[in-house]
Amino acid sequence: MLNILIMTVAILLIILSLLQSGKSDGISSAFTGGAGGLNLFANVKERGPEKVIANATMVLGVIFFLLVVLVRII
Repeated sequence: MLNILIMTVAILLIILSLLQSGKSDGISSAFTGGAGGLNLFANVKERGPEKVIANATMVLGVIFFLLVVLVRII
C-alpha cells in the first residue's frame, strides 16, 4: 500500500517539477560557476500559478521524503 502511495507521489513530483519554469542560465552555468547560478537563499519572485506549483512541489517533496523514511523504518 505504501509503495503505491510512494509511486503516485513520485509521479506527481516529476510532473510538477517539469511544469516549473527554468530559473538558471542553463546547465553550463552549473559547471562553470556562472554569476547567474542557483542561489537557494535568493529572493524568489514567483507569482500566481508559478508560486502554487513551487509550493506544491515542495510539499510533495517533503511527503515523498517522509514516506520513504517510513517505509525504511517499517
